[in-house]
Amino acid sequence: MADYQAPLRDMRFVLNEVFEVSKLWAELPALAEVVDADTASAILEEAGKVTAGSIAPLNRSGDEEGCSWDNGAVKTPAGFPEAYQTYAEGGWVGVGGSPEFGGMGMPKVIGAQVEEMVNSANLSFGLYPMLTAGACLSILNHASEELKAQYLPNMYAGVWAGSMCLTEPHAGTDLGIIRTKAEPQADGSYKISGTKIFITGGEHDLTENIIHLVLAKLPDAPAGPKGISLFIVPKVMVNADGSLGDKNALGCGSIEHKMGIKASATCVMNFDGATGYLVGEVNKGLNAMFTMMNYERLGVGIQGLALGERSYQSAIEYARERIQSRAPTGPVAKDKAADPIIVHPDVRRMLLTMKALNEGGRAFSSYVAMQLDTAKYSEDKDTAKRADELVALLTPVAKAFLTDMALETTVHGQQIFGGHGFIREWGQEQLVRDCRITQIYEGTNGIQSLDLMGRKIVGSGGSYYKHLADEIKAFVTSADASLDEFTKPLAAAVQNLDELTAWVLDRAKSNPNEIGAASVEYLHVFGYTAYAYMWALMARAALGKEGQDEFYASKLGTARFYFARLLPRIHSLSASVKAGSESLYLLDAAQF
Repeated sequence: MADYQAPLRDMRFVLNEVFEVSKLWAELPALAEVVDADTASAILEEAGKVTAGSIAPLNRSGDEEGCSWDNGAVKTPAGFPEAYQTYAEGGWVGVGGSPEFGGMGMPKVIGAQVEEMVNSANLSFGLYPMLTAGACLSILNHASEELKAQYLPNMYAGVWAGSMCLTEPHAGTDLGIIRTKAEPQADGSYKISGTKIFITGGEHDLTENIIHLVLAKLPDAPAGPKGISLFIVPKVMVNADGSLGDKNALGCGSIEHKMGIKASATCVMNFDGATGYLVGEVNKGLNAMFTMMNYERLGVGIQGLALGERSYQSAIEYARERIQSRAPTGPVAKDKAADPIIVHPDVRRMLLTMKALNEGGRAFSSYVAMQLDTAKYSEDKDTAKRADELVALLTPVAKAFLTDMALETTVHGQQIFGGHGFIREWGQEQLVRDCRITQIYEGTNGIQSLDLMGRKIVGSGGSYYKHLADEIKAFVTSADASLDEFTKPLAAAVQNLDELTAWVLDRAKSNPNEIGAASVEYLHVFGYTAYAYMWALMARAALGKEGQDEFYASKLGTARFYFARLLPRIHSLSASVKAGSESLYLLDAAQF
């Protein structure tokens, strides 16, 4: 498998040439004095070094060894504690954290690139700091000043880790039926009792303490999701002076044996009257959790992108070196017994599909991250509101479409290796296995599709969607004629999405089944159309420069491939949506 190299050239192209992010930062006072193009470049350069040098080499060995559980203690694979120490000492756990508590304070669009690098290098490793960052985000936005000061500095520093304890054996998507209890105590704390499952990083040996954020219900809580509260429950109690005290009444009952991400400890966590502290208001726990959901769901989409990038790097190296058969037009490598497989049309189809989906995904995830930054930092209420609504609209697309495309991409990477792709030593099959979870956790992709279609499209009456559609149409109208080969099919794709959106909105009025029936295919039409916008923007940034640098020639060639071979997928998907929900209900349960 090829050694991982961070795609810094493409990241700089997206940030500096496509989106000109430094202009956005200059317009946001909270960021203007914190980050500029040079600072961002230096951060990404260093992140590329640490991920490629310290973390990527552990990916295969970590998968082979996995985590082990012994009487409640979890041991991560060899090299993980040392690599985590290196990562934490570099400040990477707190790259997006509040400077008030020791974080770097970088915008999400920078954090997104760092996330891609660490997850390309080693997804199992990357999950530990990701969960910590998510826990920090909820604490920062909802906890008391006392709790922030007590927990955030050590979490940002990577001295302590974090976990998010939501799921229970009987309650996954439907968190309203959780049974974990929180009993108020005289000193203002709570006793937390219950069992949580699928808890990433619930127990491990990377840090001296783990700060669990736990969803639970008070005895008098109303039924359903409106009765959920959120609590900080430390593994080891923290004394008033910040030192560590006694172990809390909680433990890891077991770890899961999984298809992939084997070096990430996925734990069953038992809380046996553990001491916890309320975060935010009583019965408002889901509000506190949703603060981090947009960040975390984008983060999962980036995990998919990261795996696709790692797979592509290995696949392109293999395709250039592996010789099999001759090119259809005659020998290319005449001094060899056969030609490298990159000459064959089907191999090129797979490689270009990988490249187009990876680079389109990088641009799209960066675009969504910019909206998060605008919503958080803009001092103009209308600008912040528009960005916030765009984030709401695009988050389920980022999570589901990026990861669905990632599975296609990693399978292509495996396929290019032929039989070697099925063998563990070559590394491609691990990426397929690791990728599969990204379509499942942080809300399955089916749930993301329902969220997009039901809450964000139908729920807003199409108003959220109009933000993006109007932006794309304005771009098409203002574009130079030299971009016609990209803007004309983009305009047609947006018109198709307009019509599809209107169709579903109309049908949903009389048949609620239409929302669920249309949702997955609709999200894919939306995703391909959004990527077409990204590719048109990238083509604009590259056009006229192709003679100066092979990078730009490659970018334009990939853009042309996307519009010719991938964007047309929207037509069959749109036909499936318009076929309606009736055929889904022709069989009763027994007939299945």
